[in-house]
Amino acid sequence: MNKQERIIAILLGLALAGWVFHSNKQAAKRAKELAQSRPPAAAAVPVTNAPASTPALVAPATAPGLPVTEVAAPVAPSVPEEMVTLKSGEMAVSVSSHGAVLKQVTLSKFNSAPGKAGEKNLPVMLDFASAPGLELSGIPGLPGNAAYRVERDGAGKAVTFIAAAQGLAITRRVELQKDYVVKVTDTFRNTGGSVMTLGTNGVGMGVMRKGGSKNEVLSFDSLPAMNAAKVRHWGSEKATKQYLVSGGAGGGFGCGGAPSAAGMPDQVTVPIFEPQSWIALKSRFFVTLFSSSATNCGFTARMARDVAHPAYVLKDLSARVLFPGRVLGQGEALTRDYSLYIGPKKLSLLQAMGSRMDAVMEFGTFTWFCKLLVPTLNFFHRIIPDYGVAIILLTFLVRIIFWPLTHKSTVSMRKMQEIQPKLKEIQKQFKDNPQKMQQETWALYRENKVNPLSSCLPMLIQIPVFIALFTVLRSAVELRYAPFLWIADLSEPENLLAGVLPIPLNILPFLMSGTMALQSYLTPSMGDPQQQKMMMIMMPVMMLFMFYSFPSALSLYWTVSQVLSIVQMLMLRKKGAQQLAAAAGVTADMPLTRQQRRHGEK
Repeated sequence: MNKQERIIAILLGLALAGWVFHSNKQAAKRAKELAQSRPPAAAAVPVTNAPASTPALVAPATAPGLPVTEVAAPVAPSVPEEMVTLKSGEMAVSVSSHGAVLKQVTLSKFNSAPGKAGEKNLPVMLDFASAPGLELSGIPGLPGNAAYRVERDGAGKAVTFIAAAQGLAITRRVELQKDYVVKVTDTFRNTGGSVMTLGTNGVGMGVMRKGGSKNEVLSFDSLPAMNAAKVRHWGSEKATKQYLVSGGAGGGFGCGGAPSAAGMPDQVTVPIFEPQSWIALKSRFFVTLFSSSATNCGFTARMARDVAHPAYVLKDLSARVLFPGRVLGQGEALTRDYSLYIGPKKLSLLQAMGSRMDAVMEFGTFTWFCKLLVPTLNFFHRIIPDYGVAIILLTFLVRIIFWPLTHKSTVSMRKMQEIQPKLKEIQKQFKDNPQKMQQETWALYRENKVNPLSSCLPMLIQIPVFIALFTVLRSAVELRYAPFLWIADLSEPENLLAGVLPIPLNILPFLMSGTMALQSYLTPSMGDPQQQKMMMIMMPVMMLFMFYSFPSALSLYWTVSQVLSIVQMLMLRKKGAQQLAAAAGVTADMPLTRQQRRHGEK
């Protein structure tokens, strides 16, 4: 391996390592900021430890002069609670007559654990009991758990709730639509004999909890309601990032752990007083998206940590959308429509909803490529319903697309190897004249039609492919609990013999490292054999440690890609041996001598 190849290999390794440990660096930075700038009680960004059901509401600038109605302390209604369940083929939504709120959402097509669905493997259930979805706050005389009268829809897809409070009639219609969408219409009518002032009020979004995987993440996104606004990922925003650090028990996909929880509050509520087109609460694979016809004036986000954990680990996340105050004349009504998407982070569904809601996938720099990978992967899955096979077919496709480039690079490296004696002669002849040496070297390259930089491209091209696939595997719900051969879940490491061995066994990273070493051995090299041997050991070992805790789908992709590269190199070596034999006058039926075979391989 020559100096140029070593540099490219090191750059590739550094690029991959930099991507892997980026989250750890961010976590360390956030922890440092948290220690240095812990917001005091009178900070510019108000923070309160109030529970999600009674957030601190502050009158925004969009509603000057209108009072903020105090939220009544919740008292258990005397009327018995009535639960209404709306069902579709995708989900079931349980709505309570106490507050006309969402208490539970069941996603029928997603199991709670790997394997077949059954009594021991129930569908995914989102429990909103601690922070009910659609809970109203700030309505005069109406506590969040007020008793509503229920009017059921005959089709079982909608229900209407009716209540009254201090001269205000409230009607809420909840309808279950297709593709995980819940449509809600609220009507507030002034039934009193005078003008009524409705202060700032809010609507709850429910809660998102941390899953069992150490790769789990929790965060929230939103799109400001202004022209040319960019989607805001609040995990990197100054007001909230110190509370959203370490959404998973293991610090996310990195291995640096989470910052200390010493001195951290059990929970915080951060108000964001800026109108939003939509707000999203998201975990690694699921999301709750809220949008409305009426203009809101921001939202409050409540973040609670796991108090049983010594490090700062985010346990759950909830939010409440705020609406500005309004003056209602006698008999006047105010109607608001809400739309809640409560379901998987599936790219096709989120794209169909518009308003850039697919940004919750958070694909990053290579968004355009990730948006090609996901439908391509699903296309192969429709042909053969196995995501392991789909990843293999995707790998074949990527290799076919870049085959001309990798072929040209390999041929160029072989030619570079062949002209090494002439290069050494030039270096020896013009060692005292660097300018002449460079001229003669490039003349030799042109004469033999060799581009010394062509060997860089195949390595560099794999970086965006790797990063894009890594990002897709991090958040695409398609691979959640997808089995393949001995692998129970392609979105997680294999974790074989977990609980038996001190460290669970992952086979694919070892296969990947072995194929990487073989590929390095077969790659034509012009440098010192000892240096080549060292790199052949160092790179596979480094990649083994990096990939060991990665999703097994990524190791599968990388292993198959290297196997195809090895096949390509063997084909070129065989072709080179045949050409050498033909030049030496040896027929195809005559066996090559050991000397001929050795020269044909180099």
